[in-house]
Amino acid sequence: MFRDESGHRPTQKIFTEVPPKYDLLNRILTLNMDEGWRKKTAKAVLENNPSRVLDLCCGTADLTMHIAGNARKETELFGLDFSHTMLARAKEKVAVFGEGRVNLIQGDAGNMPFESNYFDAVGISFGFRNLTFENPDAQLHMKEVLRILKPGGRFVIVETSQPQNKIIRFFYHLYHNLITGPIGGLISGNRQAYNYLAHSANHYYTLDDLSILLKNAGFSETNGTPLLMGAAAIMVAEK
Repeated sequence: MFRDESGHRPTQKIFTEVPPKYDLLNRILTLNMDEGWRKKTAKAVLENNPSRVLDLCCGTADLTMHIAGNARKETELFGLDFSHTMLARAKEKVAVFGEGRVNLIQGDAGNMPFESNYFDAVGISFGFRNLTFENPDAQLHMKEVLRILKPGGRFVIVETSQPQNKIIRFFYHLYHNLITGPIGGLISGNRQAYNYLAHSANHYYTLDDLSILLKNAGFSETNGTPLLMGAAAIMVAEK
């Protein structure tokens, strides 16, 4: 597991010390495709007209913005993240929907401040990898999502994946090694964090592996959709 000199995961630094160009980096490193993927994710989150929705690991509220822009007015919207600096940026962005429209909460994904069976849907955008990749608390995080979801509730994940085609996979890994790590590290000023993100993307689960992981954690049904020839994917898991 990647750790820095203090023993923390390197992503903790980048997600706490939000670089001014954090959102811009996301667009650059995904060639702006991440926004389209989030739109599809938000649509899946809202598919069954949920009454209460959580954007888990909401960060600067990229997914939250798509959910809030398409949800019914009566739908209660929440965003949770451990980084107060991320949430400060998120608060600025969701202000366009009016005060109180989105409830932003600082909290731990492994111990969320919500009652059991509280949400109809939970979405997460490129944060699930950090909760599960070489993470000793992976099972805890998935059990906690299960706990806060109502029976029949949906957990919608958009995350990096592994292309099945070996040639495409080779170039996908090469991209992370030559672009995500070096360029992300250069622009952000945090090389270790972006090297970790490149490493974790190159070694993260396939759709089949992710489905098994979620079912072993207690989810009853899973349905995955590959994006960009399998470089990313949307996974819907039901409680």
